[in-house]
Amino acid sequence: MELKKEMETQVDEIMKFYMLQVRYHENMGKIDKIYTDQGVFALKSIDPKIGMDFIRNVQKLYQRGYNRIVPIFMTMDNRYGVLNNGKLYYLMPWLLDDNNSERNEKHKHMFRELARMHTLTSKEIEVKKEEREAHYEKTVELWNKQKEFLEEFVQASERKWYMSPFELLYCSYYHDISQALTFSIKKLEEWYEKTKDSEKLRTVVTHGKVSISHFLYDDRGYGHFINFEDSKTAPVHFDLLPFIVNSCKTYPIRHDDAIDWLYTYLKYFSLKEEEMMLFLSYLAHPGAIISSVEHYHEKRNQRTEIMYMKNLQRNYWTLKNVEYVVMRIDEIEKQKKAAAAAAAQQD
Repeated sequence: MELKKEMETQVDEIMKFYMLQVRYHENMGKIDKIYTDQGVFALKSIDPKIGMDFIRNVQKLYQRGYNRIVPIFMTMDNRYGVLNNGKLYYLMPWLLDDNNSERNEKHKHMFRELARMHTLTSKEIEVKKEEREAHYEKTVELWNKQKEFLEEFVQASERKWYMSPFELLYCSYYHDISQALTFSIKKLEEWYEKTKDSEKLRTVVTHGKVSISHFLYDDRGYGHFINFEDSKTAPVHFDLLPFIVNSCKTYPIRHDDAIDWLYTYLKYFSLKEEEMMLFLSYLAHPGAIISSVEHYHEKRNQRTEIMYMKNLQRNYWTLKNVEYVVMRIDEIEKQKKAAAAAAAQQD
């Protein structure tokens, strides 16, 4: 009861900065729903250490003319947030998100808006050749070490008279894991060969946590992004990769929807050839399943054999779902390149 009263007092103090009188509030996880004399609002807190980057990126989006983010209200003394009890609080309107559009259409709408946001904030920055080379060499070295580990683990498993259930399952998956890693390294090498003499890198303001749950509709049917706390200036794949991979974390499917969503995005914000190479390299990399094998080998987590196996199988399903997406994208891009070359010859 005392904790609840303390929270109510804290909310009242924060809302005074907005000249709003609280009638009632309820906690909705990471957000407080605030009922006031001027309507219903959403109050959210973040770590002050990331607060400045968050506010700076939101301001940058507004300045570039992008307004499809849930508005952040300023206090009466023109601040974007209120520092209280070691946290930075900011206030937004409460959106009902009662849009009932079909799932695929909502995703495509979100990717159109993401492409528009990236278009408005796109900027080329200087990157030294030495920095690009260092990143490439460090990544290739790591991935080659991972490849050696996978080979050694499968060889050690096959030499045993009796493999453990995990080892037996891993050996049956090894070929697919190895192929994915080989493809990743190949695409990374192609990317470096094409960009090694370039001193430019295209960046955008990324959302940081692209998710359909972070894309809400207002009462007019317009979609808005929320939750920009992890936004940063970075290459576009920082937004695309996590979303595509997370959407593939399911039972084995032919995930044509993910391909459709990506090409909806590319229709409005196309990737350069080298950007697509790097995107496919990172997308295909079987990092999660390599971690599963490393954890089993080192017994970092004291799990039962069956729990290790379940984790390996889930990551394998994701690997195969991602593999389908990667192969289709690679095929589409090759067809586009061949068509462009044929058209150029006719001209």
